[in-house]
This record gives sequence, structure tokens and C-alpha cells, in this order.
Amino acid sequence: MTLPSRTGGQILVDALKIHGVDMAFGVPGESYLDVLDALHDSGIRFIINRQEGGAAFMADAYGKMTGKPGICFVTRGPGATNASIGVHTAFQDSSPMILFIGQVGNDFVDREAFQEIDYRRMYGQMAKWVAQIDRADRVPEYIARAFQIATSGRPGPVVLALPEDMLTSMASVVDTRCYQPVQAAPAASQIEQLRGLLAGAKKPLVLLGGGGWNAAACADLQRFAEANQLPVACAFRFQDLLDNAHPNYVGDVGIGINPKLAARVREADVLIAIGPRLGEMTTGGYSLIEAPVPRQQLVHVHADAEELGSVYQAQLMINSGMPQMASMLAAMAPVDSSAWRDSVAAAKADLAAWQQQPPIFQDGKAPLDLWQLVQQLDQLTPADTIITNGAGNYATWAHRFHRYGGMRTQLAPTSGAMGYSVPAGVAAKIIDPDRTVITFAGDGEYMMNGQELATAVQYRAGVVIIVFNNGMFGTIRMHQELHYPGRVSGTQLHNPDFAALAAAYGGHGEVVETTAAFAPALERSLAFARSQNLPAVIELRYDGNLITPGATLETIRSNALKARAAK
Repeated sequence: MTLPSRTGGQILVDALKIHGVDMAFGVPGESYLDVLDALHDSGIRFIINRQEGGAAFMADAYGKMTGKPGICFVTRGPGATNASIGVHTAFQDSSPMILFIGQVGNDFVDREAFQEIDYRRMYGQMAKWVAQIDRADRVPEYIARAFQIATSGRPGPVVLALPEDMLTSMASVVDTRCYQPVQAAPAASQIEQLRGLLAGAKKPLVLLGGGGWNAAACADLQRFAEANQLPVACAFRFQDLLDNAHPNYVGDVGIGINPKLAARVREADVLIAIGPRLGEMTTGGYSLIEAPVPRQQLVHVHADAEELGSVYQAQLMINSGMPQMASMLAAMAPVDSSAWRDSVAAAKADLAAWQQQPPIFQDGKAPLDLWQLVQQLDQLTPADTIITNGAGNYATWAHRFHRYGGMRTQLAPTSGAMGYSVPAGVAAKIIDPDRTVITFAGDGEYMMNGQELATAVQYRAGVVIIVFNNGMFGTIRMHQELHYPGRVSGTQLHNPDFAALAAAYGGHGEVVETTAAFAPALERSLAFARSQNLPAVIELRYDGNLITPGATLETIRSNALKARAAK
């Protein structure tokens, strides 16, 4: 059999097609021109971004939404360093991703050539695997391995460097088969052990999180919770693993947790954690669950065997993928739940009380009631609306008060990366154009990747972006007032007219300063986005003193000064 001779770039793109790639994100560079040429007639949609950080965030969002690796292409040096924020996010969020980086030719390597970086060293701690393909005839092997690693066990990012001369060299090589993700599954004896722990429980609680979930796994987990009448909480920024309207959903375990839910986690006698790493944010700084030996009888299920026992010595540790675990739990014979049956309704009532209008708005003096805005948004958008956000206090209004409709309605970084919201929202609308997509963005956060609004216009992605403009880096300011009350330094912002900026890009812009103005502005923005397939921005201008649902900046400052005076 005579094999056709192809360039390394063509072999790579052919391999992507074999592995089912339909879309890639990136910023072009001369270091991988042969790949760009091969993409021209490939049928793979190449989304051109305005900055590599935005491209990598979009690839992460693709991985979250589809379960398939998000593909990102960037050039060497500056392109690779810009993209690193998305790789770090994908690693901490357990999102499948493959980042391809154009690299200097092999004839220039190790000379600190123009934009040269050793990517194995640079990305070593923030990716599952980092490699460089030096020979065109080995491209299919490396690509197949990259897909395998990105999707097997705990999903995550892979980085492959592509020397320029390799991409243009010719080779005759056989293509591989499509990748097959590999996941562990629980043993029947482990399910029986879990069932035994549950049968002896008085205060059980299920905690969901992590990567590797799909719609079937979420449905199976729901059946398990219903059959055993179990309260289910979701880990930090994984609130969409169970429809928040479901009777068994009792809240999120993360930053700003409901104190009553925090007490339930601490007081649980059997805590079944399915998927989360049980990191700092989910455990309240490792206080809700003590390390290394928890007070609770902990059942920890995770896709990565090395994660199990790394921080917590659980009573039962199960290495399993989420679909495999959930299907076996759904098939498990239910236990007698009479000992805790009433706790589900009680926990749901605690959640309902937690989601009521916070005291800072109850006097009606604030011109813009952010709680009321979320209520109106929920009334005017479908249950399957995708909400995206980045890092910042503004995200609390979505996390605490919005009811996520289930798998996949939340895109947010557990890594705490600012700049995620806009690229994720644009990507979500490109990936699933029939869904309503709403982006929550802080003013400082928006400015980090707001240029991707141009990408939304170019690809006619009708995302609606709500910018929370309080003129400051709010989270940092809050901590500043807590630790250095009254000494404001480095947290003030002077912002553009976000609505006018949206119009300049070719989208629609609105400015909202009162509660009454929000619903009409949202309706106009949704109508514009749906009819024109173009983005809309709603700029909320409000008092920065309203920093959290629980306390104003003035209160935080006053309490900090009193505490200092008392010492």
C-alpha cells in the first residue's frame, strides 16, 4: 500500500478530523502557517480570537460544554504566555483541552531564538502532559495520545509544541483510530460498602463537583438521590450538576456558603463527595472537612486515583469516572431513609430563606436592587439559560440567587481567573447558538477580555453581557477594608462607557441605574441578540458600597476599625 506524502501540518489537521474536532479557537501566528493552510479546506471551524487568553478560555468553555477537548492554537512566546491562564483554569477545573503552540524550528532550538520558550518547563505544573512533536511521521501518535490523556481519568489540558520546520516537512504515515476515553469504575463491593455506610447514617449529605460529568450521569445521580431521599449540595462553581429547582438540591458549598448548609456539612455523619477534589474553596479553607482525617465518615469518589488520599483519608475511596459511578448508584437498592427523610425539606427551606432579598436592599433606598435584578432575569429567560462569569464579588449575585437549570447552565472558573466571563459567554453562544447565554462580568474583569466582543460580532454570537460597574476591583477592595480599613490603595477604577463601547463594536448597549429600568433593558437586549445574532451589553451603574449581599463596605470598614480599637 502506497501512502500519500503530506506535510506535518496537514497530518495534524487530518488527525484532528479523525478525533472528531469540529471547532478550534486561536490567534494566528507565522509559526504555524502550514496548520492554518490545512484548516482552510478541512471543515473545521477556526474561531479567530483577539487575544490568546480569550482563545484559551473559549477552549476551556468548549471542553466544559461538550466533554470533548477544546482545541486552541497560539503562536510561540507571547502567544503561549498569554494562553497560559486558560491552561491553568482548565487544569484546576478539570476541563479537557489541547493547546497547540507554534515553536521555533529544530535548527534554531536552544539558542534563545526569537520568542523561543521550553514549554515542557513552562507548562510542567499546569498541564497533564506537555510535549513537542519533532518529527512529522509521529504526529498521529502524539495527537492520539493527547486526546487520550485529556479525556481519560481526571480530564485536563495537554500542551503540544509544533516546531515550524516539522509542520512543513513531508511524511508518509498511517492515521490512527479515534481516541477512546478510559475511566475506572467502582467495584460492586465498594457500592455495597457505600450502601452499608448510608444505611447506618442519621445525617447524610451528597456533595457533587469536578469534571467528567455528562447529562446521563447527572440524571443517574438524580435518581439515586430521589430513591434514597438524600440532600444534595454542589461544590464551588459546579452548581449545574443538579437542577436547582429540584427538591433534593440544597445549595452550593463554596465562597459565601449559607451558614446553615456549612453546619450541615460539618455535622454530616456520612458525606458522599462525588467528583470534587475537596480543595480550599469547597472546604472553606479545609475547615468544613478536617484534614487529614475528617470527623465525617467520608466517601470520596474521584476520577484520579492519585487525588484520593492526597489530602483526606476517607473512610471509603473510590476511583471512578462520574458516569460509571452514577450509573451504579442509580441501580443500587435504596436504603431505609426514615432517619433523615425530613432533613431534605428542612435544608431546602434553609436555601429558600438564604435566597430571599438581603437586608441591604430591604429599606428600598438603593436605586439599583441587584437581588431584584436576578429575580427579573430568571423570569425573563428560559430555565436552560447558560450563565457565565469570571472572578469577583459580583458573581455572588448569580451564585447565591440564580437558580441554575441543570447540566450545562454554568460556566465559571474554579481557578479564580479574571477575564473568563466574556470569552466563555461568546464561546457558549457559538457552540450552542439556540441557547440563551447571559454573561455576568465585573467592570475590572470585563476589561481583561472585553475585546472578545469583536469575536462575538464577527461570528454573530448573540450573547447578553451584564457589566457590574462599581468603579473598583471589588473583591480586593473588600479585603482591603477588612485588613486595612480606610486606606484605599490600588483598587479604584476609571471605566469607559460600556454601552457606547458595545455599540462601537457593532452590538447593542444599555445603561441601567435603577431597578425599574433593568427588565425593559434586558428585554430589549434579548430581543436584539435573538433577532440580529449580535451581542448586547447592559451596564449596571451602582453604588460600590453594596459590595456583598451580607454587608456594605461601610459596615466592613466600621467593624474592622472597631476590632482594631478593641485590641
